[in-house]
Amino acid sequence: MTKRLNLEKTVLPFAVLLFIIAMMVGISQTRMFSANSGTISIGITFDLLVTAPIVYFLFIRKTNIPKFTVLPVLVLGMVVASLIIPPENQDYLHLFEIWAFPIIELTILSYVIYNLIKAIKKYSIHKTTSFDFLTTLKKTCQEILPRFAVIPVVTEIAVFYYGFIHWKKRTLKAGEFSYHKNSGTITVLIGILLIVATETVVLHILLAKWSTVAAWIVSFLSIYSGVQIFGFLKSMCKRPIRVTKDQLFLRYGIMSETTIALKNIDAIEISSKEFVKDNETRKLSIFGELETHNIVIRLKRKNELIGLYGLKRTYKNLACYVDDSIAFKELIDKLKVRN
Repeated sequence: MTKRLNLEKTVLPFAVLLFIIAMMVGISQTRMFSANSGTISIGITFDLLVTAPIVYFLFIRKTNIPKFTVLPVLVLGMVVASLIIPPENQDYLHLFEIWAFPIIELTILSYVIYNLIKAIKKYSIHKTTSFDFLTTLKKTCQEILPRFAVIPVVTEIAVFYYGFIHWKKRTLKAGEFSYHKNSGTITVLIGILLIVATETVVLHILLAKWSTVAAWIVSFLSIYSGVQIFGFLKSMCKRPIRVTKDQLFLRYGIMSETTIALKNIDAIEISSKEFVKDNETRKLSIFGELETHNIVIRLKRKNELIGLYGLKRTYKNLACYVDDSIAFKELIDKLKVRN
């Protein structure tokens, strides 16, 4: 019974929203609208851009549906209005797009930043756990963003944060291990950055002879790729592997991560031997064979590896690189006995 009520609460807001949109579309097809399109267009614009989002918000405010979904509803209203209202009657729609919509976007972005700062301050007061920006950002965005938008937004913010904001040197604490100093990945990423920079300049010069617009588009995409690579590179130094009394947090910058319960570890081996990759055996590194490994973790039950943009894959054996592999294995073995 409870599940049925929860389902009805979830479906009802969308049903009401679709009813309002369908009613506006129906009105736009009537003879009355054709005869008074100017006046009625104002009413349709108001209902799609104001009434529909407000009614939708009133229905979802006490449900688990993120309040941020009001923004997609608003965008949907703008799209529908642009399709059913004649171009000559879209003056108020254009005013809304130019003035109101950017303010709403900025307000939502400010709300995200406010919640993130609040979470960071909360950590600073209590300091009960080791602070990790990406984890805090995910939790913050999950509370206010729709599920499909969380990972893309988190990834873009994290790239900028680790690449250009977080410059303070990260000192390893007890139970933390680096993995970037001896693996060679930093060298690979720096090499890719240099290639991207060189190709950007060369391609821009060549394309500019054919089309200035095309040259700048390609250059922008190349620069954007370079920014992401730089963010990935720096995040490896800022997000170490962490071992607690009952969990292992394996991180590969912001590119991939997984959390393993120590009681789920069957065996941990110091090994650099190549292995056959299958659905049960994977590498923590996204670079695969380009990067070596020196640790193989074998689990009792399958676990989940989260990659870039939320890509999820299961594994039972995971290979990774740890700079101090001996100390890492000894700590895991020691904690496993206690568990």
